[in-house]
Amino acid sequence: MADEREINALLHLLDDPDQEVFDTVADRLVHLGKEIIPSLESIWENTLNEAIQERIEWLIHRVHLQDLLAKMKEWAAQPDDLLKGALLVDKYQYPELGEEQVFKSIEKLKRNIWLELNNYLTPVEQINVMNGMLYSYFGIKGIEITDKQYRQKNYFFLHQLIESRKGSPIIIGILYQYLCEKLDIPVRAVQIPQQYVLAYFEMEDAPWLYARNASLQSRIQFFIDPGQGQIYSHKDIETYLKRIDAVETERYYQPLSNKQIIQKLIRELTKCYPQNEYPNRRYELYHLAALLDD
Repeated sequence: MADEREINALLHLLDDPDQEVFDTVADRLVHLGKEIIPSLESIWENTLNEAIQERIEWLIHRVHLQDLLAKMKEWAAQPDDLLKGALLVDKYQYPELGEEQVFKSIEKLKRNIWLELNNYLTPVEQINVMNGMLYSYFGIKGIEITDKQYRQKNYFFLHQLIESRKGSPIIIGILYQYLCEKLDIPVRAVQIPQQYVLAYFEMEDAPWLYARNASLQSRIQFFIDPGQGQIYSHKDIETYLKRIDAVETERYYQPLSNKQIIQKLIRELTKCYPQNEYPNRRYELYHLAALLDD
């Protein structure tokens, strides 16, 4: 952290009309990190100059973004916790988000599901328990995402799903897979084109299937639409692939890694920021997603 005199000198230059001077000041303030935010917020509250307020808002956003990029890079190095990856995406729009209540709500939901499960249930019965708790008891409602719904950013944030019980299939699918993982139910997202689909794999092979000899497709018992919990057969998926003129390939049945899932979530969120309105936001999200490239 810089000394107090340097910080005060930098803060006094926030209204400098010379753009080059301001750019230099901004870079230095952003470099100081989140510790500078209270000082920036104090200036914002005590000025009536809208231009300075806009500069401060932009600076605070840059500081938060820099922090988020660092945390996403750290998560990408060890992406074991899918939930943490999703909450990092939330922090793009809600940088001050408190995670404790989200974790408490999900832990309570997990416990309620666990109480209904036993070792004698069939795979379909297990998923029926999951669906009953998620969609009936907890009240989750999947929203079909159209061009209009892409204007609703909150459908792609995990904490908003927990609060409103409404969300896109991908964010519901992330919650669904996380709960299944914690409950030892072998459900993973797969790469069916143009849809976010979960698959129930044979228990002995899940969740890491990459080194096996049999085809991935043969290890999938059925598929699940996370938007509403509907179960699909192999025949249903084959019919869908024919309808969209997709040539069936083993790749479609490959489980998505946690990094791929969060990258897919970020790319979906990017669509909520039209290029003509939010070019900088789209660039930032592309940068965030790029950190998850394999």
